[in-house]
Amino acid sequence: MKEVTVQELKQKIDNNEDFQLIDVREPFEYETSNLNGLNIPLSGVVIEADKISKDVTVIVQCRSGKRSAQAIMLLEQEGFTNLSNLKGGILAWKDEIDPELDVY
Repeated sequence: MKEVTVQELKQKIDNNEDFQLIDVREPFEYETSNLNGLNIPLSGVVIEADKISKDVTVIVQCRSGKRSAQAIMLLEQEGFTNLSNLKGGILAWKDEIDPELDVY
């Protein structure tokens, strides 16, 4: 499974690169803090797979990287080949990029 560090994600954001960010946490988690990704909870990721691009790099994130890894495994079974897991999830983003971010 391909992984992207939070530093690499920040660089993509700063460079306005063309990619899609999918946040597979639950809505209440997303409301607490998010990185402006599309919120598709893990439980609905296969059902809502049509919202996920197959044409650009897709970075999947959660709180720590575990649920996003599960989401990638499910989506790869649906034929996706352009997915990367955000290593360490939003907790790593808080640690390395934005210490002010609220994370439960």
